[in-house]
Amino acid sequence: MADISAIFFILLIIAIAFPAMLTAWWLLFPNLISRAQTRVEKSLSGTFWFGLVIVIALTIPIVILFALPFGPAKAFGWILLAVSLALSTVGAAGIAAHLGERIKNTSKDMTSLGTFIRGAVVLELAAFLPAIGWLFFWPIAIITAFGATGFALLNWMPREKSQIASATTSPSQA
Repeated sequence: MADISAIFFILLIIAIAFPAMLTAWWLLFPNLISRAQTRVEKSLSGTFWFGLVIVIALTIPIVILFALPFGPAKAFGWILLAVSLALSTVGAAGIAAHLGERIKNTSKDMTSLGTFIRGAVVLELAAFLPAIGWLFFWPIAIITAFGATGFALLNWMPREKSQIASATTSPSQA
């Protein structure tokens, strides 16, 4: 019974802490989270594929470091895993901000902070759904979060469609 209680309270603490952590990122680094949100909003599939490249590029050295029979290499593998997961929360905050903006569009009476927290809770609860959330939503959300983090840290913003449209119409008008 004590083990079940311990697992329950650990999951409860994580459930409370995850939206709080995303909110802290959103409040501390608004420009970074805004860039991640813009990437998720404008180019979701590109963000996913970039995140898949990042996940593969991080997984290979981490697996190699874990397989080495040398203690400091394994420790460095754990550090690399922890840092990469911590950085992916920047992209998760961008996804939560995007969900918050969608929520804000449904009701105009909510504040930006309130809608962001609701977006973070929606993101978290969708990942907690047994089977579908664990096997489908959560991996896709993590990969997308890695992509959004990569784009936000590199400051690569999506091109505006009006520029593309004006660039393609200019030669035909001439």
